[in-house]
Amino acid sequence: MKFEGVITALITPFKSDLSIDYTALNRLIENQIENKVDALVIAGSTGEGHALTASEKIELIGRSVDTAAGRIPIIAGTGTNNTAESVELTIAAEKAGAEAVLLVAPYYNKPTQKGLYEHYKAIADCSPIPNILYNIPGRSGINISAATQVRLAEDCENIKATKEASGNLEQIMQIINYAPDGFSVLSGDDTITLPLILMGAKGVISVLSNFYGAKLKQMVTEGLKGNVATARKLHYELMELMQISFIETNPIPIKGIMSLLGYCEEVYRLPLTPLSEDNRELLISALVDNEIIDLID
Repeated sequence: MKFEGVITALITPFKSDLSIDYTALNRLIENQIENKVDALVIAGSTGEGHALTASEKIELIGRSVDTAAGRIPIIAGTGTNNTAESVELTIAAEKAGAEAVLLVAPYYNKPTQKGLYEHYKAIADCSPIPNILYNIPGRSGINISAATQVRLAEDCENIKATKEASGNLEQIMQIINYAPDGFSVLSGDDTITLPLILMGAKGVISVLSNFYGAKLKQMVTEGLKGNVATARKLHYELMELMQISFIETNPIPIKGIMSLLGYCEEVYRLPLTPLSEDNRELLISALVDNEIIDLID
């Protein structure tokens, strides 16, 4: 598969008893296919992968693959801070039918750059499935340097892309500049997707596209074509919604939005909790201003 365009980091819907709502999941996946996004990440950060057991993750991935039925690629979030566990999940995800895996940087234990390299190489060596690095220092507490990412891309033929959410534009440009041909840099932040595309990135792994995939896809497509004026206009039209989707810790706002739009219940697993009432009002106001609720209703 090509790692470019708009890849949605899909939420995981829960029922009031905290079990996974597979009926709602099917609705979400069908909506993504209808909006023509390019792939889905299942059980990532936005999918509350941290709150899922290993067996739940694999079932969720397998059911997503079944629902997608070859119409859209499924990327499985299999990264943990335990290398052996990440290897096991990656092998299981491949068997479940995932077409690639997304591997968040090991969180909490803060390895050195050598440790990060060995962690990712061990996962890449366990299976031929394409790997996407996921650099998000704000959550993991560790940055995967540009040099380490480029080295991994050069040494491991199945490390095909990186989701860069460091916010460090200089670092991201270094990766774009020095990575081997065929390695894709994907924005991990909706708000800087267009600037990164203009610097050579190939797309975004997006939160916003959970509910606004079609317009985001249009922006990304225009940017990749070099139609800067059109892409820039779309970027600013999307800016408020990009920002409101992070008014609290992701995925709290996006799941609140999807609940308001009728796709799922607003249920989280602890330690995540629902939106504060003040932020809910701000979120609703943004949806009304952008005619999202009226459009759905």
